[in-house]
Amino acid sequence: MTDRELLLLAQEASEKAYAPYSRFKVGAALECVDGSIFTGCNIENSALGSTMCAERVAIYKAVSQGEKDFSRIAIYGEGEDYCMPCGSCRQVLTEFSKDMEVLCARGSGGYVSYRLKELMPHPFRLGDF
Repeated sequence: MTDRELLLLAQEASEKAYAPYSRFKVGAALECVDGSIFTGCNIENSALGSTMCAERVAIYKAVSQGEKDFSRIAIYGEGEDYCMPCGSCRQVLTEFSKDMEVLCARGSGGYVSYRLKELMPHPFRLGDF
């Protein structure tokens, strides 16, 4: 799957977002090592701590289906800036991959690519505590 195809899946996932508070819809498309894809969108809640990011929705869907080996994730947001994963999502991603590729897109269609270790250089890992 090309970067553009994965980003398009993330964009399509963003259309399903429930974002009545921020009005900022985000979609994610997670690619597993075996080629399977899991998508997610942000789901907001009036109890803000119960809000879930698109990236974690995709990750939790994958894990709940038995997938734990991820190669990359595409994240799309409608804004002018590249849609980057929050700190919590970065930490959750590192639980399953030390150095997956992270594609961050913006509404205009442009995107940037990072390695996860660039975005989260010192994560908490199993055995660190």
